[in-house]
Amino acid sequence: MQGTQAKRTEANPVVLVTGASRGIGRATALAMAEQGYAVAVNYLSNGLAAQSVVSAIEARGGEARALQADVGDEASVKAMFRELDAHFDGPLMALVNNAGILLPQMKLVDMDAARVNHLLTQNVTSCFLCCREAIKRMGPDGHDMGGAIVNVSSAASRIGAPHEYIDYAATKGAVDTLTLGLSKEVAEHGIRVNAVRPGFIDTDIHAAGGEPGRIARLAPSIPLKRGGTPEEVANAIVWLLSDEASYVTGTFIDVAGGR
Repeated sequence: MQGTQAKRTEANPVVLVTGASRGIGRATALAMAEQGYAVAVNYLSNGLAAQSVVSAIEARGGEARALQADVGDEASVKAMFRELDAHFDGPLMALVNNAGILLPQMKLVDMDAARVNHLLTQNVTSCFLCCREAIKRMGPDGHDMGGAIVNVSSAASRIGAPHEYIDYAATKGAVDTLTLGLSKEVAEHGIRVNAVRPGFIDTDIHAAGGEPGRIARLAPSIPLKRGGTPEEVANAIVWLLSDEASYVTGTFIDVAGGR
């Protein structure tokens, strides 16, 4: 599978993957490197984990760089993109908005505004900011070669996550709406915007929610009777970013075992 418009320049096309030091982000960064992309590995605080992704890519002959940024903070996002511009020779052709957080399980009646606003900033504002900066580089004001964006939403946006993560589900609903609207806004510039909606994936995000064994508990209710892997989500992301999906925009791929 060839990466999106990867043959248009001698330098490797660049993909930025946010939250790429672990889980789905890490799997996606490694998979995109295999497609011939230079990979910008964004991370918030775990520099060692991010560098391990970079090292794994370089060991396979690829190009990568770790970029620290709080993607919910506008100044931090701008600085990250400036560093990306300075370091990579190839054009930014792909963005994966993967960074996001989950807070301990709670019913809405017990939530306060600080919790909800924190989730909105980290899960929604982050996508707006990174999309904005990427579009500036992909569209007419940038290298004018188009590109592709994949937002990592969640099956929770469909299910609602009652009694556990209704606030998280709401932020992912916002990501879905952003995906639909932005796909229409930038289509004429050759930029495609799609989303994947993972569900019940075996990553450490469940520990952040207070239930590390959540996948095992829910497996019987999943039609495929198991949790998914980060690599299975990454495969869907890679396809959406590729030329094989060149007529696909404003679309969602559910990676949730049939639930």
